[in-house]
Amino acid sequence: MADKNEKVKVAVVSLGCPKNQCDAELMLARIAEAGYNIVPEAGLADIVVINTCGFITSAKEEAIEEIMEAINRKNDGINKKIIVTGCLAQRYQQQMDEEFPEIDAVLGIGRNDAIVETVEKVLAGERVIDFGDVTAHNMEGKRMQSTLPHYAYLRIADGCDNCCTYCAIPQIRGRFRSRKLENIVKEAEILVKGGVKELILIAQDTTRYGEDIYGKLALPDLLRELVKLDVKWIRLLYCYPERMTDELIGMIAAEPKICKYIDLPLQHCNAEILKEMNRTGDRESLTALINKLRERIPALTLRTTFIAGFPGETEEQFTELAEFANDVKFDRLGCFAYSQEDGTPAADFPNQVDEREREHRAEIITEQQEVRVGEALQAFIGSETEVVCEGYDRLFEMYFGRDASYAPEIDGMIYFASKKKLHIGDFVKIRFNDCLDNNLIGEVI
Repeated sequence: MADKNEKVKVAVVSLGCPKNQCDAELMLARIAEAGYNIVPEAGLADIVVINTCGFITSAKEEAIEEIMEAINRKNDGINKKIIVTGCLAQRYQQQMDEEFPEIDAVLGIGRNDAIVETVEKVLAGERVIDFGDVTAHNMEGKRMQSTLPHYAYLRIADGCDNCCTYCAIPQIRGRFRSRKLENIVKEAEILVKGGVKELILIAQDTTRYGEDIYGKLALPDLLRELVKLDVKWIRLLYCYPERMTDELIGMIAAEPKICKYIDLPLQHCNAEILKEMNRTGDRESLTALINKLRERIPALTLRTTFIAGFPGETEEQFTELAEFANDVKFDRLGCFAYSQEDGTPAADFPNQVDEREREHRAEIITEQQEVRVGEALQAFIGSETEVVCEGYDRLFEMYFGRDASYAPEIDGMIYFASKKKLHIGDFVKIRFNDCLDNNLIGEVI
């Protein structure tokens, strides 16, 4: 059977967030263990598994485009079978079945464990539509790492109980569910033994970790175990402001392995808009928290995301958001136009802002941030930092990589020259000597 499977080439295309990528890595490992030949590109595969994102309109469009490309390849005789998994499949179960008859299987998130069984069934000519219970979604098991070798995402929970009115994640992924601490640490140990030097902790709400199974916010307990490992950087993504406890702040400040980097998705600062979003806080309380974080964590890099054009957002409320961004001077900021998502409470709110106006408001804040970043980066010229090499740009004839203040895939790159040959995953010390198009330029010391 294994010999037979080796002749079948399978590719997994994963779209969307790192949490989805963790699902893809679990499926990849199961497919490989069953003896199938894993290939890196969909165009080389007999079977293509498309692990979709369905969070906002642009993500849905990307997923549908990927499905259509696979259907075209199938019609041309390249891909023989198409399996669709992930958030889009989970969210639009009936539509996926009815509107894409060319798809051979649609799996819900709670049935990711059945990926090998599904591959076998479609090879036998069956069409599979299988969703099961989303809360049965399994986060445990071997993974086939798909990131660069020196960093890996470490998922500590899935699902969400925050129920923000603009967000479909609770409908798609279900209630918040933490993994057991010992399971996370064991997985981290395996990753580190495999050469991982940076662990990036992820969940829909990382700071809520442990509340459901331990009855308390247990992220500090988990971090105390992870810092014992032979790892260089531990990074936190998706931290909610109301759960940034003094204990957690103290750990980030004191532990040298924990990156002085906090991803704090605020979405807005106006009290009325935040209340309509089913979130807490206001401009004053958020400013106080940010000041506290910067006082207690020296050289902190602070990242946030905003939503512009939420239903009912007035010009005055948008101006308050733009002023807040200018006053706080976030190191990293992403601003997105509000996306009116099916089935979310906000989709039915009155006073929906015109789509073009939403996009315009998001562009204003994004452009303001680019100006601020360009000015702020000038202060780094002449300073030194440690970076990890992540590749070589042949056009610029320079290496590129990140230091501890840059998260992979979302925060850009640092470019630097080196007289000696470097490899991906090498850590080197560089000195910044220039800034071009909001990218820092340096050279290895």
